[in-house]
Amino acid sequence: MGNTLGKLFSVTSFGESHGKCVGVVIDGCPAGLQLTVEDIQREVDRRRPRPGTFATTRYEEDRVEILSGVFDEYTTGAPICLLVYNAEAESGVYEEMKNLLRPGHADYTARIKYGGFADYRGGGRFSGRITAGFVMAGAVAKKLLIAIGVEILAHTVEIGGIRAGLKTFPEIRENVNKNHLCTGDPGAVESMLRVIARAREAGDSVGGVVEGIALNVPAGLGEPIFDTLEGEIAKALLAIPAVKGVEFGAGFQSARMFGSENNDPFVLENGRLVTVSNNAGGVLGGISSGMPIVVRVAVKPTPSIARSQDTVNIRDKQPAKLEIKGRHDTCIVPRVVPVVEAMMAIVLCDFALVAGKLPRVLVRQEER
Repeated sequence: MGNTLGKLFSVTSFGESHGKCVGVVIDGCPAGLQLTVEDIQREVDRRRPRPGTFATTRYEEDRVEILSGVFDEYTTGAPICLLVYNAEAESGVYEEMKNLLRPGHADYTARIKYGGFADYRGGGRFSGRITAGFVMAGAVAKKLLIAIGVEILAHTVEIGGIRAGLKTFPEIRENVNKNHLCTGDPGAVESMLRVIARAREAGDSVGGVVEGIALNVPAGLGEPIFDTLEGEIAKALLAIPAVKGVEFGAGFQSARMFGSENNDPFVLENGRLVTVSNNAGGVLGGISSGMPIVVRVAVKPTPSIARSQDTVNIRDKQPAKLEIKGRHDTCIVPRVVPVVEAMMAIVLCDFALVAGKLPRVLVRQEER
């Protein structure tokens, strides 16, 4: 089974879309981190459906519960169990179409993998619903990383072919939480909303691109050859159900550049080694260079659409037509933004512990 991510900061995901709850168990979190429900709730709330974006009408309250690993608002070093309950699931529609394979979903592959025993309601284990657990774990990781000055921020850079304009990091930080699409470019919001609305009217959906940025990452994180920083971040990001592509720095554009264009020249800046450009995305040889880590993910259109689609009735082995009913997002890109931040944070936190950049105990007993 592959439900655990990380080596020292280890995150195990559990739950299904229409089960009782979804959550995570975090093992290896240093003791002495001040942590409250509010710290986690703040991140989870960012993942909820956003008004005016034609998001799902399934509106879970998502009240975070900490079951273990925190005492008197400090982590104890014991496993931390975090969860939110599923209170608004409506499973009836899935009973009606349980034998109709939904195009773009994992219905067929899950059926083969688990012999027909997988929970198919709402996509079960393969639903975007499980990312609520990722965000909870990411909230803990982000707070740990703050202790060593690492800041992580993601933002929407494209929806339905509409691209945001290039913005500086301070501009992105300033704007990303001021609009429901989580983009750093306010001027792109209206065009993005129009393309989402057109897709909705056509019974269709749209995807997009989310960029994640991590600042002040220490140089030297990564364990080549097989546990590279890029590889582990990509693995984590590809665990987000809707993500179908990952690129770092110049990414695929580097294939169209000359070496003289793609190389990042080294310079000294106030005695610190930096690069003039960052086409490498902050990673060289699978190891962090100290420059900002920049990664982009391709988010596919939501596969649950109202339009009629060709499929197969797996029980009768006959061709069939399917019009998916239920409550679905026309565009999930804005909701992916906090999940990208969370997955980057989890991996960076794990590597920081491996490299000794984070201590195993943050507050000594005599200092409390």
